[in-house]
Amino acid sequence: MNDDRVPASPLLAPYTAAGLRLPNRIVMAPMTRLRADTAGVPTPIMATYYAQRAGAGLIVSEGIAPSERGVQYLNEPGLHTEEQVAGWRTVTDAVHAAGGRIFAQLMHAGRNGHPANRRDGGHPEAPSAVALTGRVHTLTAKADAVVPHAMTTAEVRSTIADIAAAARAAMRAGFDGVEIHGANSYLPHQFLADNTNLRDDAYGGPPARRARFAIELTEAVADAVGAGRTALRLSPGNPENEIVEADPAPVYRALLAALDPLGLAYLHLTDDPVYPALADLRPRWSGTLVGNTGEHEVTGQGSAERLLREKGADLVSIGRAFISNPDLPARIASGTRWAPPAGHESHYSTGPEGYIDFPPAAAPEGEPAAEAVAR
Repeated sequence: MNDDRVPASPLLAPYTAAGLRLPNRIVMAPMTRLRADTAGVPTPIMATYYAQRAGAGLIVSEGIAPSERGVQYLNEPGLHTEEQVAGWRTVTDAVHAAGGRIFAQLMHAGRNGHPANRRDGGHPEAPSAVALTGRVHTLTAKADAVVPHAMTTAEVRSTIADIAAAARAAMRAGFDGVEIHGANSYLPHQFLADNTNLRDDAYGGPPARRARFAIELTEAVADAVGAGRTALRLSPGNPENEIVEADPAPVYRALLAALDPLGLAYLHLTDDPVYPALADLRPRWSGTLVGNTGEHEVTGQGSAERLLREKGADLVSIGRAFISNPDLPARIASGTRWAPPAGHESHYSTGPEGYIDFPPAAAPEGEPAAEAVAR
């Protein structure tokens, strides 16, 4: 084999920058799967699941609750007890043994939480007392959303401290870094958005003030674990869970102007057909950019390659395809057809079915199996 040959797909090219040394440019996107136990401790099948997908250049874990106050779902893993840290250590050890790299995504639910989903029965907190209008999932049934508690300035600061502490816990658990979930309607996104942030203090109002929470949070996490181990995910303009951002550009430009000098591991940015975030923000970000096609388009090989070739991304995150294709990079390398998407009913069940039972592609005679190639 000629090691100097150009890979058939740009997704397979190695990438090195800002402390990242990746064998390919494929990032497994964070995906909620809810296989932890009721104490938020990762279970053995989670170690198997992530190790099966260690062929990704980088894995970003499912969203992890940084505190009990930040929990959205029962069976959502956490990083705020020592039992949870020990459980995650089995996951990271398995990924590293398989040759992979993994960041922990720290996800605070904000107003998306519900008392029925918290072990302490606590009320969700958010920038402002603005509730979802729909119903939310609980363990037994859907329930009416509740009006969240509007965070005081002291609670804003203590929440930042909680997330920084969870980042330090992630390092003890063996993660290679952390990604702050500032996208898809979670707490930092709620501070950035028009309809969920009605504050008139230092954390609300003009664009620079709406960006302040995300700025202070990212700075605190970078101080806790190092900027080179800290990343941030954003989805400007994404209307998930009733988020409204009429004019995202000024807010996100202010945010990137403050964060670009920090030297973060990467910015994980979701594109949008209404506000073309990659086109607007790539020139404002000097570091590594992980691109994502966004909710409007399921990522395939062609769309992933276009993010690299046309949209300025350095790396590309792929989500749902990794569920039924644990050996996705090997399939790309061999030109093997991707397995069809898994049924939605398997995404959030609690057992191994639809989780660790997807086989790697069969290899041609005389070649190693795709799973072996991926690892």
